[in-house]
Amino acid sequence: MVLKLLHVDAFTNEPFKGNPAAVCLLDKNREEQWMQNLAREMNLSETAFLLRAGNDFQLRWFTPTTEVDLCGHATLASAHVLWQLDCVALDKAIRFNTRSGLLTANRKGEWIELDFPAQKVEKISTPKGLAETLGVHEKFVGYDGADYLVEVESENVVRSLKPDLKRLKAFPVRGVIVTSRVEEREYDFVSRFFAPACGIDEDPVTGSAHCSLGPYWGDRLGRQSLTGYQASARGGVVKVILKNGRVVLGGQAVTIFQGELT
Repeated sequence: MVLKLLHVDAFTNEPFKGNPAAVCLLDKNREEQWMQNLAREMNLSETAFLLRAGNDFQLRWFTPTTEVDLCGHATLASAHVLWQLDCVALDKAIRFNTRSGLLTANRKGEWIELDFPAQKVEKISTPKGLAETLGVHEKFVGYDGADYLVEVESENVVRSLKPDLKRLKAFPVRGVIVTSRVEEREYDFVSRFFAPACGIDEDPVTGSAHCSLGPYWGDRLGRQSLTGYQASARGGVVKVILKNGRVVLGGQAVTIFQGELT
């Protein structure tokens, strides 16, 4: 049986912007190595694998080198695909069973909202060599259980970052989030995300990072609703709503191509 395989740009409403993800609709459980091989073949930051389980869907995410516990943009892409292919009615929520528990997706007009767990950022002492590796003077360094979060003094610093990726790969975390407030009123904060240890030098738009960025900036700005811009070369917008220890991530998505895996 052939399998549907789609390429979707997530957290954007423009083709060739945002964060690209592959979405593969499975007909049965597949071996982990098979999924890892396909993710390596696609060579995108994430490939999502969907398998219907009753009224829910099993969802797993793979980078080109490893399986990950949580991925926002590939979840957004997966929800977009399921509605696009009429696998789920447009007015129905989608339930994903994942390594991070139950995640849900709902449509709000042209936007998709994902219900994700909030990640608390705990202040830590700056790890030795981290500031030098990033080439910044840090205002704050924290850890959310997976990533370092580093606040710097300005949007310009975030946008002009050129970290030493080889050295960054040696730190014992999934990745490093670098963020600041912004000068433009259109957004509340700006960020970039580097994860060379997972085979991703820089992720274009990282939904899971906003599970930490949302609570972090919500506390500092006294806001429950925020808008972030991830300032990679492709760029993307993530809306964040803080609610009862959860983070609702809002984004849009565009299908670039649809094919069949033979």
